[in-house]
Amino acid sequence: MSLSPLAAPRLAREPAPASESARTRSFLFLQGPPGPFFRLLGTALRERGAEVMRINLSGGDKRDWPEASHDYRGRMANWPLFFDRFVTTHAVTDLVLFGDCRPVHARALRLARLRGVHVHVFEEGYIRPDWMTLEREGVNGFSRFERDADKLLELARALPPLPDLPPVTAAFARRAHDSYWHYHAVVTGRLALRFPFYSSHRKGSILLEGLGWAWRLARERARLRPKAGDRPDLTGGRPYFLFPLQLSGDYQIRAHSPFSTMVMALEYVLASFARHAPPEAMLVVKEHPLDAGWRNWRRTLTRRAARHGLTGRVIHVAQAQIDTLCGNSRGVVCVNSTCGTLALAAGVPVIVLGEAVYDVPGITHQGPLDGFWTDPARPDMVLWHAFRRVLVERCLVRGGIGSESATRELVDSSLARLLPATPARRSRKEAATGTQTHRNGEPASLRA
Repeated sequence: MSLSPLAAPRLAREPAPASESARTRSFLFLQGPPGPFFRLLGTALRERGAEVMRINLSGGDKRDWPEASHDYRGRMANWPLFFDRFVTTHAVTDLVLFGDCRPVHARALRLARLRGVHVHVFEEGYIRPDWMTLEREGVNGFSRFERDADKLLELARALPPLPDLPPVTAAFARRAHDSYWHYHAVVTGRLALRFPFYSSHRKGSILLEGLGWAWRLARERARLRPKAGDRPDLTGGRPYFLFPLQLSGDYQIRAHSPFSTMVMALEYVLASFARHAPPEAMLVVKEHPLDAGWRNWRRTLTRRAARHGLTGRVIHVAQAQIDTLCGNSRGVVCVNSTCGTLALAAGVPVIVLGEAVYDVPGITHQGPLDGFWTDPARPDMVLWHAFRRVLVERCLVRGGIGSESATRELVDSSLARLLPATPARRSRKEAATGTQTHRNGEPASLRA
């Protein structure tokens, strides 16, 4: 593969106005979430007249978007040169990707900005379960979202109220299916061999993570007793604080917090709770629902709680209704989990130990953790609702990737954000017959 030197950067353009024609836009997709979402969104953009391209970097990418795509099979050291040459050669105007901390994405983002390319970053929703995040330039700790309380209130006053909408459907089995086959193609088989130098952004071994998932699913299916978190007597009526665990390999921990792992974060919280929490208070620690299950969190928690003299005051929960746990708690301690928004919506105090878009003075507790246990600051609900309204307007798109209908809704809402008020381009056959083919050309099914 021949690579050219970096060309001189063009002056950065201003963000594309809403009236800009789709036919002047050239979208380049990099890595997306496992499953068909990026491919379906690309098809929808193409049907509205935009040029759409995709670079596959792994066998999983190739499986999710096999047609009309380009494969990068080289070493990571050469990726910036390849990407820059691709952007200039194909006159790319817009870059679309999922997550802004993966090494391949971080390098691409910097070069895209030098070239004046508009960057659109998807991520899991700041507010769940009915939304996904879509922001310009960056998400989470790199988000440019407004954090000033007075400005948020002013912006919210200019917006209409959100309509009441039905919940977005989702199924864990769908996401597990998409993730399994995506990462299977990353590590094994013909597609994996096409990308010999690819190294996943995920921390640790993908193969071991997959085995951990199989073990966890088998273990959960074998359980016949009610889940601990579903029992009303979880703490025997004593008040409790909630600490939801996150994934140690998640960039929310690795890039947007002071902790290198969740074990380190847990140790920090336990030490503070032991010294400063009221003696009648309990601490409930809940596992992340997508944890692969290799670490025995119950054992880890029991041992570390004992070291801090907290035996009998710390409760481990593997599975439970997180909104119920949040709503009934005295307060929620988050590194930067989206569980914090569930608690805030219920008027429950929240403290953020890392960086989170919702960590706004007046909404979250702004003092140190040691003082949170005895005097947690409740959120200003007027400010919270203003924050949420502006967040939905500027940073969120409705839908998800946990079902066929949710994916279809996510494509629709993302399309409206990327190409506002741009009509779909009909094929010659459709123009002649007066019919309209489904967006992905598959009326009966998304084939996901």
